Amino acid sequence: MKRHRLSNVIGFDDAPFGRDDRGKVKIVGAVYANLRFDGVLIGEVEKDGDDAAMALAALVNQSRFAEHAQLIMLQGITMAGFNVVDVFALHKALELPILVVARRQPDLKSIQYALNTHIQNGKDKWNLIKTLGPMEQAGSVSVQRVGLDLDHAVEIVEHFSVHSHIPEPLRTAHLIAGALVNGQSRGNP
Repeated sequence: MKRHRLSNVIGFDDAPFGRDDRGKVKIVGAVYANLRFDGVLIGEVEKDGDDAAMALAALVNQSRFAEHAQLIMLQGITMAGFNVVDVFALHKALELPILVVARRQPDLKSIQYALNTHIQNGKDKWNLIKTLGPMEQAGSVSVQRVGLDLDHAVEIVEHFSVHSHIPEPLRTAHLIAGALVNGQSRGNP
């Protein structure tokens, strides 16, 4: 079955931050029209907070890219430490599929422990992660998804993975986010 290609994608990643930092952390959205880098969105979320989904939705909805966006990619399910993205709320707010991408499977036992012992509302955040379900293999990366099936997710990852295993919208967001804080980009997403 031939699917409609989701070519207008916004990939989000958070900027680096110190372990002891408090307050807001920058987030970057790299906007792609097919394989053409088309723009940047910059916002903030609270470190270890619970505002990621609504901050992302507002950032997209208030941008000039909102009308054409077809898919949101996230570099992992958390931003700014343990600010867990409620992907179901984000999907509902934007009426777009959400694709969470990770280079490797997360250590869920360590995440659950940290959330339950060190993070305010950690149990609620853990339940959100649990509700999304386990990550699935999509080529060389692991994914979670809302609003699209696994085969379509694999096609999207393959299409946008040009220079690494990480899709270009996420790779670009990661590079820009690093440069925002460090004055230059470095490292792999």
